[in-house]
Amino acid sequence: MNGGDSQDEVFRFLANPMTHGLSEAVVRIDTANAVVFLAGRDAYKVKRAVKYPFMDLSTLEKRREACEAEIAVNRDNAPNIYLEALPIVRDGLRLKLGGEAAVVEWVAHLRRFDDNLTLDRIAERAGISDEIVDKLAAAIRRSHTRAPLRDARAAAHSLETYIEQNEAALALWPDLFPAASATRLTRDARLAFAIVRPVLLRRGRMGLVRRCHGDLHLRNIVLIDGEPTLFDAVEFSDEIATGDVLYDLAFLLMDLEERGLRPAANRLFNRYMAPAPQQAIAGLAALPLFMSLRAAIRAKVEAAGADRLEGEAREKTRTLARRYFDLARALLRHQPPRLIAVGGLSGVGKSALAAVIAPKLGRAPGALWLRSDVERKMMFEVEDETERLPESAYFEEARREVYRRIDDKARRALGAGHTVVLDATFATTRERRIVASIAAEVGVAFAGLFLEAPLETRLARTSQRKGDASDADAAVAAVQRADPLQEPGWTSLPAGADLAETAALALARIGFDRSDKP
Repeated sequence: MNGGDSQDEVFRFLANPMTHGLSEAVVRIDTANAVVFLAGRDAYKVKRAVKYPFMDLSTLEKRREACEAEIAVNRDNAPNIYLEALPIVRDGLRLKLGGEAAVVEWVAHLRRFDDNLTLDRIAERAGISDEIVDKLAAAIRRSHTRAPLRDARAAAHSLETYIEQNEAALALWPDLFPAASATRLTRDARLAFAIVRPVLLRRGRMGLVRRCHGDLHLRNIVLIDGEPTLFDAVEFSDEIATGDVLYDLAFLLMDLEERGLRPAANRLFNRYMAPAPQQAIAGLAALPLFMSLRAAIRAKVEAAGADRLEGEAREKTRTLARRYFDLARALLRHQPPRLIAVGGLSGVGKSALAAVIAPKLGRAPGALWLRSDVERKMMFEVEDETERLPESAYFEEARREVYRRIDDKARRALGAGHTVVLDATFATTRERRIVASIAAEVGVAFAGLFLEAPLETRLARTSQRKGDASDADAAVAAVQRADPLQEPGWTSLPAGADLAETAALALARIGFDRSDKP
């Protein structure tokens, strides 16, 4: 069965409820490359007999390989969805699923899930909660950790190729993508690639170029038993799925950014980056290019899709294509990085404030938020950041090492062009002077905010903490002291009960400009 028409018998067979022992109708979903049949608790995905420059499914053997590859590349991320590659055989005059007779087609057998629980639909209904984001970051890190290593030079060459492919594709729709703007986008992307190519090769040597998911956006993530599950990874092209792990993450960050979900994008970014070793931080130099490329690719895909539609659906898709294009351009605009330090004794609300202001600062997806409490847990190799550390973790030697680590990460991130929010007590004159000197060393603007609140407020907040990375309780808060605030660049900030008011005051103090956001 090598032709598209010859698959019709298989499609009729899978669409028949009797094939599956059902009384209710089977749902058919058609895509350019496959036809999916939803039957009760099961789903069967048939690869279309098609051939494209990037995908050849024209023979039965190639479709068998594609079905087996789909199961293989997705099973680690979604073992409860991807079951097996099954033959459809001819048993006498009838077809049946599985068996030893002559094979007429292959299908990927999947466990059906509730498509109302894909993250794109959840986002449309209610946004993405912090709980989901935190679980998602962990799931992506696990996926990247077990993904096979690949060659960085080949991956870098692919990125360069995507830039040229985007240029040619965008030129096909001058009414959607004005020629001058498209040319500027290509020029900026080429320049960005030339600058970050050495960084990408170094990251390859660090093991950060892998055979990843390849199509990691909200529509390809579903909640199963409350856990974000990655599915529908690229199975047809090792080249397309291979890249820097940040390029894989960039698709999802871009998707959230395009939907106006910057706080969720920033939280995901920071949760993913929190365990990253210091030497990996330099890779942030490539993040604007990664996100821009993802947006440009979506722009051309949506434009092509619009050509197959009519009426309102066509215009809606064309509008989406223009939005992706505009985002791709905005993501490459230079924004000078800066360093913001948020200090104060335990219970003043440093982390609450940092979480609010980080998404608003710097280039997409917002500032890198480096928190001393989280870094301490990483330093002591504690996977659950809410696990309490022994008292020795807070001795002076350990304390200085934590500050050294976050200072070093800040220095590397600023050098990569990324704005940083540092969150620590900064109780001593020495600590405050060191962080200010980092900004001077790198040549970026600095603002230090030292939060202050009455002791009774701090005691109440620390006694109510649950599920937090900080180990400081009311007993710690009661005895903490800080050196008098007198260092240049630092200012005190009252941290009252209203977080929104504190955040507004903080942003005003650091000279936040809403036009900074792309």
